[in-house]
Amino acid sequence: MLGNKTRASAPDGGKPGLFGFAPKPPPVQVAQPGAAPAGADGLVKDSTDATFMADVIEASRAGPVIVDFWAPWCGPCKQLGPALEKHVRAAKGAVRMVKVNIDENPRIAAQLKVQSIPTVYAFDNGQPVDGFQGALPDSQVKAFVERLSGPAGPSDIDALLDMARESLEAGDLAGAMQAYAGVLQAEPDNVKAIAGLARCYMAGGDLEHAREAAAMAPADAKDPDLASVRAALMLADNAAGSTEESRAFEQRLAADAGDHEARFELAKLLAGQGRFDQAADHLLIILEKDRMWNEEAARKQLLTVFEAAGPMSDVARLGRKRLSSILFS
Repeated sequence: MLGNKTRASAPDGGKPGLFGFAPKPPPVQVAQPGAAPAGADGLVKDSTDATFMADVIEASRAGPVIVDFWAPWCGPCKQLGPALEKHVRAAKGAVRMVKVNIDENPRIAAQLKVQSIPTVYAFDNGQPVDGFQGALPDSQVKAFVERLSGPAGPSDIDALLDMARESLEAGDLAGAMQAYAGVLQAEPDNVKAIAGLARCYMAGGDLEHAREAAAMAPADAKDPDLASVRAALMLADNAAGSTEESRAFEQRLAADAGDHEARFELAKLLAGQGRFDQAADHLLIILEKDRMWNEEAARKQLLTVFEAAGPMSDVARLGRKRLSSILFS
């Protein structure tokens, strides 16, 4: 019983429905190590013996509430709690979560016959409708939450991606990052959201975090947005020059407009700074004068600039037209 603080782990049969509740078809959190602070977004909160009736029974009349019984000394609780919180937040308000520390609140746990932890109950309309014991794999935790909340639909994800893209184009980096993060909460492997988040960091000049974000995607992932970000990061890595170097190359070009090396190095610096239109202009000038210069270095660099700018960008669209006219003139 709870008074003995039985430190039991998940029993072999520890799957949703363990308590015999009839699971409800698709229609709150205490901070544990590795989890977000309870109450940070209103979807997760701590509860006590005194507030359980209001926090769970009454609250569940407005929508499903998941109750996680845990204790600080419980190892499996530290694994399960953050997983539950993640999927509850991914449901974006369709379900809430309440956490009860049984060491500090033994009465309600005893009333619900909680004999080992972690134990999870789901309440809806004032009644328990589902539950399980023990730390389950993440996929089963997600399925449990989605039985109560319903999975995030593709239309929701698409709407968030559109919102994020519009915010990024408008220069609202904070809004874009928040929208991309919302997608990644529901779909951690969404490549377009990963690429968008990396692009936000790049726009803010934070290349280190941009690289970390891009690295979240599988190495073999195929997506034009991700390819664009990777190309932009490569250009940035290969162009670590200073403002003084840029001025030096500009002075060389002022003295000799045919100095292809100076123009090429200046284009590299501009591309590394994300000034793709200016970089493309310089590379196209080289190609107009000498297509084969330095083993077609300008053409190869130009194609990378097009990819970094994005295949549908004005830089790529107009630049390819100019390139075609040069190559086939």
